Amino acid sequence: MAETAALENSKKTRMARQSPASLLRAAFESGSIAGVVELNELAFLTMVGVRVDPNTEAGTRISSVTGGLPARSGDVYANGETAVLWLGPAEFLVVAPSEAHESLGGDLIQALRAALSDGEGQVVDLSANRTTFELTGPRARAVLEKGCSLDLHPRVLKTGSALSTEIGNIPAILWKTGDETYRIFPRASFADFLGRWLLDAMREYGSPEVP
Repeated sequence: MAETAALENSKKTRMARQSPASLLRAAFESGSIAGVVELNELAFLTMVGVRVDPNTEAGTRISSVTGGLPARSGDVYANGETAVLWLGPAEFLVVAPSEAHESLGGDLIQALRAALSDGEGQVVDLSANRTTFELTGPRARAVLEKGCSLDLHPRVLKTGSALSTEIGNIPAILWKTGDETYRIFPRASFADFLGRWLLDAMREYGSPEVP
């Protein structure tokens, strides 16, 4: 009985939520050019901010939950569908599927808090703080190069790397998840602006004159 009620509450939660870029969904679909460059919002991913010294007992306990912690700038530690992005020597962003969130019955956040216990550090639910854009296709890099402060050449930004940067003057985390695929994490309050900026940067590639 309790399990049925929990499932119903989970379903209602899913239906009630509106993602930060939900109003741009149709524009993302119409503005994407299949096989060239495509833009989507990956809404409601679970994101947890973790501050802990990896060289402490608390850091070891946190690492046991995530499977590991990245060691240096740009590094990402992936464990199945959960990834940990390096933000600083003792600061990390844990990214997991939406189902990992406690509002949908997941236990990731509780597990991280329990692992930190009374150790020095912090575990904060940041799922509502950011959204996730996925930009993919052979022109994805060219779109980002119009307004990203990083050197995006594959010799510099390697697949699997994630760095804090600015895109269109908007602070964001950029994670290169594949040769032609990027995930972009802007704060929710900037999602609409950055989404529109990306659409505008993509527009020229919809022209039949572009090879």
